[in-house]
Amino acid sequence: MTQAPGSGGAARSVARAVAQQRRPAPGTPADARRYVNLWSEKEALHGERVRAFVLILRTRGCYWADLKGCTMCGYARDTLGRSATPEEIAEQVDRALERYQGEPYVKVFTSGSFFDPREVPETSRAVVVRAFRGRARRFLTETLPEFVNAQNVGSLREEFGGGEVEVALGLESTQEEVLRRAVNKNSPPSEYFEAARRVREGGGSPKAYLLLKPPYLTEREAIEDTVLSVKLASEHFDTLSINPVHLQGGTVVEHLFRRGLYRPPWLWSLVETLVRGAPTRREGTRLVSFPTSGGNPRGVHNCLECDASVLAAIEEASLSQEFAPLADLPPCPCQERWRWEQGLEGLAPEAG
Repeated sequence: MTQAPGSGGAARSVARAVAQQRRPAPGTPADARRYVNLWSEKEALHGERVRAFVLILRTRGCYWADLKGCTMCGYARDTLGRSATPEEIAEQVDRALERYQGEPYVKVFTSGSFFDPREVPETSRAVVVRAFRGRARRFLTETLPEFVNAQNVGSLREEFGGGEVEVALGLESTQEEVLRRAVNKNSPPSEYFEAARRVREGGGSPKAYLLLKPPYLTEREAIEDTVLSVKLASEHFDTLSINPVHLQGGTVVEHLFRRGLYRPPWLWSLVETLVRGAPTRREGTRLVSFPTSGGNPRGVHNCLECDASVLAAIEEASLSQEFAPLADLPPCPCQERWRWEQGLEGLAPEAG
C-alpha cells in the first residue's frame, strides 16, 4: 500500500481536522421534522426484479464521525447535530409514508448506526419498522458492529411481523492494514465477521459494504484488495455490495482530490473486480454494485462517454447475478489509458 503523503501523524491530523469541520450545528425542531432524503430504486428480491424504497432519517449520526471519522465519509453533514427525540423521528417517518408506494424492499438509513441508541432509541426503532409491517417483505438498515446483537435484531424481526430483516455493515476491506491506514476504521475485520454471526443468530441476513479504492491505494492495489475481500467476506455475509469511492464534501478523500492526490476509481476497475470476484464467492452469496455518482467526475467513471453503457451493464449484472457478460463489454479507447496509468503507478517508488 502506498504510504500517505507526509508522516502518519500528518495524515491523522488531516483526518481529525476534517472530522471537526463536518458536524453541523444542532438543528432546530423544524430541521428535526424533515428526513434527509428518500427515493425509489431498482433492486432484486430472491431473484425477482422489484423497487426499493430508500429513506434517510435525520438523526445525530455516526459517533465515529465525531471522534475521527472514515476518510471517505461525509454523511455527518446530513445529520441533525444532536439526538433526535422519539417524537421527531416518528414525524419524519409519517412524512416519508406519504410518498411510500408499497415497495416490497425498504431501506432505512441514519447516516450512522440504526442500532446505536444515541441515534435511534429502541422505541423509535420499533416505530420505524412497524410502519412497514405487512406492507414490505424486506427491511434493511445498517450499523457499526459494536451496536448489533442477536437480541436487537430479533426484536426488529418481531416488530416487522415475520418479514425479512437485513443488516448491513461497512466492512470496506478484509485487510486490517487497509482499514486502519486507508479507511480509518475503528474495528478490525474480525469484529465485522463476529457481528455478522450475531445478525444471523438473531434471524437476520448480514450484508457487507466493500469499498473500492480508499485513499493511499493505487488503482491496481484497490482492485486486488476488493477482489480478495469478496472471496474472504463471502464466508460471513449473505450479500456483498461493492461501493466505489465517490467524493463527499468535508472528507479526507476530497482534501486529497483538491490537491491532485486522488482520482475516484475507474469503471473498468469496478468491472474487473466484479468479473474476477464473482466466481470466488461462497455459493449463495449475492454480489452487487449500484455506484453512487457513477459516471460523474466526483464518482467512479471512465472517459464519461462510455460510462452510461458500462454502468447499465453493471446494474444488469447486479440484478441478474450474471457477471460473465461484463468481460465482453464493447471496448473503448479509454481502456488503454486505464491500463497505461496503472503501469505508471507501478513505476512510482514507495514513500520511505
